[in-house]
Amino acid sequence: MLFDSSLRRELWRGFVGTLVVLLTVVLTMVLIRVLGQAAKGSVALADVSLLLGYTMIAQVPTLITLALFVAVVALLARLHRDSEMVVWQASGVRLSRLLKPIWQMAWPVLVALGVLLLVARPWGQQQTQVLKDRFERRSDIARVAPGQFQSSADGKRVFFIDSRSDGERTGKNVFIVLSEGDTEAVVSAREGQIETIGAQRYLNLRQGERVETKLSTGEKTRSRFEQAQILVGDAPVGNAGELGARGTPTVELFNSTNREMQAELVWRLGTLWSAANLVLIALASVNTQVRRGNAWSMVWALLVFVAYYNVLTLTQAWVTSGKLSSAAGLFGIHGAITLGALATLWWRDGAWRKPGDGDADEPSPPASSAAQGAGA
Repeated sequence: MLFDSSLRRELWRGFVGTLVVLLTVVLTMVLIRVLGQAAKGSVALADVSLLLGYTMIAQVPTLITLALFVAVVALLARLHRDSEMVVWQASGVRLSRLLKPIWQMAWPVLVALGVLLLVARPWGQQQTQVLKDRFERRSDIARVAPGQFQSSADGKRVFFIDSRSDGERTGKNVFIVLSEGDTEAVVSAREGQIETIGAQRYLNLRQGERVETKLSTGEKTRSRFEQAQILVGDAPVGNAGELGARGTPTVELFNSTNREMQAELVWRLGTLWSAANLVLIALASVNTQVRRGNAWSMVWALLVFVAYYNVLTLTQAWVTSGKLSSAAGLFGIHGAITLGALATLWWRDGAWRKPGDGDADEPSPPASSAAQGAGA
């Protein structure tokens, strides 16, 4: 049908255009943040592109939901602004009739959103955690970018190596500041090389000197050495392999009784449900006053979106704290919003009169009666 196909085409154009703009803005912001972390030494420079990709996987579901909602709001606002909705209503098309073309366009988007939320996002969180754990387990000397000062993981050592160093196994013109309790030591050496002994990593220094200072008394001790060995890191696995709730696969969330895991499951399923609810909310409550500008519809859409996502966050927090059960958090809140949107849509449909109903469409009086009235 021409009506359905025209609406679907316009919805797809609006959705794709909005999504591209949102992706561009968010990608720029995430890139700046990741580069800032790399500059501070929190992540490896070689992993910036990977972290950028994994972070965007986590952000895309929210952007898809917002783009779908904005596309529906923009379509309905344009139909009212250009008086097309009046023409369709005069032709007998009710507001609920728009559900068919909108859902025909929306269901592939919702399927892709479900895959991202339930599969891709947890995988991206896992890979991000793996990169961070791998970087934390690197030796202190391997974290140092040649020509830059860098503190160790525990904050007790500050390293500097010459820009001619490879930054991985060997350092030229090594400078180290060691802090241990009341003692501070400054060590400089012509060369340092990493050596692994068991589970520990040591830095073997050659041709250097050490200046040790007692901070309480100010007493200094200076010594020279041909070779020295400093512990610069170890390789403990510890909790590095443990995943948080965000990185746990969805199947494991279904089988878990932990409140944090249940709250994460409620958030994932609730986010998917919220995308469908937002479509119903747009259809049921979009402004029909043609004298208002299109900007009002966009402002309203953003306010509704922010409010709904705050509800998602609050629901997750309530389930985590035990104030709500997972079933109440999912079906109680999102189900109530679905029923409210459908009830509003039904009420608005009932408020419209069918062609032939009402005083404006009452049959005119017979011609003879009209003539008698004119003669009188």
